[in-house]
Amino acid sequence: MDSHGFGQTHEVTNQAPPLADYNLFASDIALSEALARDGAQWHREALLRHGAALTTPDTLALAELANRHTPELITHSPRGERIDALEFHPAWHSLLALLRREGLHALPFSEPRSGAMVARCAGYFLHAQIESGSLCPLTMTFASIPVLQREAALFDTLREQLYSREHDPRDVPLTQKRSAMIGMGMTEKQGGSDVRSNQSRAYALDAGGRGGAYRLIGHKWFFSAPQCDAHLVLARTDTHEGLSCFFVPRFAPDGSKNAVQVQRLKDKLGNRSNASSEVEFLDAYGVLIGDEGRGVPTIIEMANYTRLDCVIGSAGLMRAALVQAIHHARHRSAFGRQLAEQPLMRNVLADLALESEAATVLFMRLARAFEAADGADRADAASAERAWRRIVTPAAKYWVCKRALEFTGEAMEVWGGNGYVETGPMARFYREAPVNSIWEGSGNVMCLDVLRAMEREPQAAHALFATWQEAAHAHPALGAALARLAAALNGPAEQREASARRIAQQIVLIAQATLLAQHAPAEVADAFIATRLADGCGESGRVYGTLPATFDHAAIIARAFPE
Repeated sequence: MDSHGFGQTHEVTNQAPPLADYNLFASDIALSEALARDGAQWHREALLRHGAALTTPDTLALAELANRHTPELITHSPRGERIDALEFHPAWHSLLALLRREGLHALPFSEPRSGAMVARCAGYFLHAQIESGSLCPLTMTFASIPVLQREAALFDTLREQLYSREHDPRDVPLTQKRSAMIGMGMTEKQGGSDVRSNQSRAYALDAGGRGGAYRLIGHKWFFSAPQCDAHLVLARTDTHEGLSCFFVPRFAPDGSKNAVQVQRLKDKLGNRSNASSEVEFLDAYGVLIGDEGRGVPTIIEMANYTRLDCVIGSAGLMRAALVQAIHHARHRSAFGRQLAEQPLMRNVLADLALESEAATVLFMRLARAFEAADGADRADAASAERAWRRIVTPAAKYWVCKRALEFTGEAMEVWGGNGYVETGPMARFYREAPVNSIWEGSGNVMCLDVLRAMEREPQAAHALFATWQEAAHAHPALGAALARLAAALNGPAEQREASARRIAQQIVLIAQATLLAQHAPAEVADAFIATRLADGCGESGRVYGTLPATFDHAAIIARAFPE
């Protein structure tokens, strides 16, 4: 009879080793190419350093710890005082310190130069592959800066803390902080995306008006990151029925905790490391930002930046899941050979690789558009850049975020049962995937915004289509897709609205196909166009792994994640 030590009934074999100590940036050919192409090559060394730091075992452990030990709300002190304190695991603060160290909260504003937006978005994409929850307060802080910059007196008191690369976790008044984070509160119980139904009220303490002090009464159903040092919120003044935007600090001017009472934290499907809450304003102190009654346009500027970050965050999840799937397939054998050598698995992985690269080149192009529209040297070029920013961004927010759900599920399946349990990263990626489709405007809201932008800025839309038409000459399928899109846009208004999702989808696919045709190897561009836009591509459907066998699946995988 064989003798075994306690608990040793077998030898563990054929299990993929943990994926660690690789460079997120150096291993991403498409990202590296886009960085140089879109004007941020000067940031390459910083991204190489950041890409290596994010995959050390210690950093990967931070992501797992921050999601396992979720934030807690402490409503009262031991003496019974209302304090509404938030407690986070130290891993959360370590992740935020990493983000601020790289300047991802403010880089294009604190250190403006050509390509700064592209550089910042590339770094954000790297962090999104490791941990998503810590990106939420960073995104809102970043997006608040252009809004706050328009309020010179207020911004002068915040500039140093907003631009600081140090994370200061202390819950003290802003005047005592070394750095600051800004959150957002828009939606209420009765409205959701329809913020115009908001009921919260604001009453002037003195003369009121822009820059004036108000007291706020009401609630927010989703108040993101309540631990932030201040929030931008929407409410109606007593003299104007239109919504206005207010800067609501966590502490009142006298140093007391502002009267923003946290009712509870949301128990969310994913994004668990980050705190989201429900709050009530009980005569909370706030300062009017922008003109009275113009709160929605004021805060929409903030939303334009947060929507881009949703695209990047979803692209980051896709990239992370893809790399994990390829790594697993290269180290797992079944039925006599490695998974990565099996034709059908190669088809799945190659299809996922196409989707991931298309998402990467798209968000990098959008990042360039965010800083290029005002600097273009011709009117038509400026219009095209504005169209990328104003039309393609909401379409991308809709499509890429939707694709992340299917993508992470397919990548999880590559892992099999090991992917479905919480001891690995795939389950967390899958739970994280839906959030970007919901936050900052759901799919329908984004698609209707695409139509609205095209109707309001037809010159920009025409300029964008003209640039795509130039790229379509070498790809008949791309030209045919443009013609179908034009026909859909020329239909009756009610039909356009009913078809808004299809229109937004086609806009993104054409944008991605054009970028790949211009910048990716032929095997990548041709496979993407043939399976996403060409006649008969419905044979592929929405399931990954249905590429024609004629394409070089192995070459596509090798480009996605070199061995």
